[in-house]
Amino acid sequence: MMAAARMAFASSCRVHLRLPSPPSTPILARTRVGCRGIAKSISFLAPLSAARSAKHAALFCSCSLPSSDAVVAPAPTHAAVEEKKPAPAAGEEEKGEVPVGELAGLLDIRVGRVVKAWLHPEADTLYVEEVDVGEEQPRTICSGLVKYLPIDQLQDSNVIVLANLKPRNMRGIKSNGMLMCASDASHEAVELLTPPEGSVPGERVWFGSEDEKSLQSEPATGNQVQKKKIWESVQPHLKTTDNCIAILGEQPMRTSAGMVFCKSLQGARVS
Repeated sequence: MMAAARMAFASSCRVHLRLPSPPSTPILARTRVGCRGIAKSISFLAPLSAARSAKHAALFCSCSLPSSDAVVAPAPTHAAVEEKKPAPAAGEEEKGEVPVGELAGLLDIRVGRVVKAWLHPEADTLYVEEVDVGEEQPRTICSGLVKYLPIDQLQDSNVIVLANLKPRNMRGIKSNGMLMCASDASHEAVELLTPPEGSVPGERVWFGSEDEKSLQSEPATGNQVQKKKIWESVQPHLKTTDNCIAILGEQPMRTSAGMVFCKSLQGARVS
């Protein structure tokens, strides 16, 4: 019986077959056979040299015991690949939005006084004003207020000027700022924002309490205001209260003499 088992094992481990010429690449297969109750691994390999030189190739069968030490590395999972991604460098994290109060602090809003006003010679809807904002020469500003205000309400009036907008050419006249106004929802009623009595032309306006004047930051340049859309970010938060006080959020617009206001428009947008 032992002899029969040896013969069976030998026949299972060494088999010679004559097959048609195999493909140009090696053929490799694996299966399991039992030999005295022991599982074994069998591999079939067609030698490349034989495949290339002969019309028929011999198929060799070799028997080997499975190795308990062999370890097959698992394929990398998606999570493992994700873990290998480099962390963002310092300073590359997404930045949060700048608080609107800080943005408003970059605007150069000043007290002004209209020295002279006249109709724009090339535009029926525009006034041209010379406005004292505390500089050596009055600023020239164009305002689309013809439809809303008679010119005598502009002449010698105290106003609030947004002074660090990038200059714009308006029908042949360069405008260096904007008169700030309140308007209703339909934009049919428009009123100038007015500084309190005693305000001095050129004084910079701020938002908040009286003590916060000293916390003002340096104003941005006209190019920065335009590029970073500072005015566009701040403007939606400006309005008037039921008492016609101009506010940013809940913070009143101030000069050293008091709070800025409009004549009669309540809950109006400011622009």
